[in-house]
Amino acid sequence: MFPLKDDNPTTITPVVTWALIAVNAAVFLYQASLAPNALKIFVYRFGAIPAVVTGVESLPATLATIPPFLSLFTSMFLHGSWMHLIGNMWYLWIFGNNIEEAMGSARFIAFYLICGLLASASQILPDAGSILPTIGASGAIAGVLGAYLLLYPRARVLTLVMLIFFIRLMYIPAGFMLAFWFVFQLISGSAAGNQNTGGIAFGAHIGGFIAGVLLVGLFKKKEVRFFNPPRPPAGWYHDSV
Repeated sequence: MFPLKDDNPTTITPVVTWALIAVNAAVFLYQASLAPNALKIFVYRFGAIPAVVTGVESLPATLATIPPFLSLFTSMFLHGSWMHLIGNMWYLWIFGNNIEEAMGSARFIAFYLICGLLASASQILPDAGSILPTIGASGAIAGVLGAYLLLYPRARVLTLVMLIFFIRLMYIPAGFMLAFWFVFQLISGSAAGNQNTGGIAFGAHIGGFIAGVLLVGLFKKKEVRFFNPPRPPAGWYHDSV
């Protein structure tokens, strides 16, 4: 299932959501401009390497540009391919604006970064000796999805559903779609195991989503309730008064 849009409009300009998308895109454009060897060096400098973050290993002096802890944050803005970037930014574009509105811009950026940090920890700690860099915004965005699940489960999401020969556009409740996404991460993560061969960071997805579910109550505005119905689009009725 691939989401295309939700029917949950906002009343704000989601400047933080847009800024995050812009920064991620700008960093990837810079990555794309690098020669292969320079790109590898860049990723090792700013990606989160489990063995380095946990102190098991250390980077050579020529690569140790930042303290290892900061790589947990810088790694959120690196991506491995155009598809990696577009997939992550698409989810942030669809779901981030509503969560930014529910929290306010300042609390939303704090929430996003903390979820990303906890997502990285979920990926790193089970495999603390790995020397493969972990990169991508998906852990932080998974936190946004977890928050959306609790705040707007009844919002409808226009979704491209593909199952063998069954291909259809359908409106699906956000609660169902996001719960399905999370269960898929659990199943895929269990199947992948701890292979230390790179690929999708399912641990970060799972950890980020759980962080979002647990932290949304601390970051949302007091007047924002859990399990909100979606806001109707402007002009959806005629006022007879």
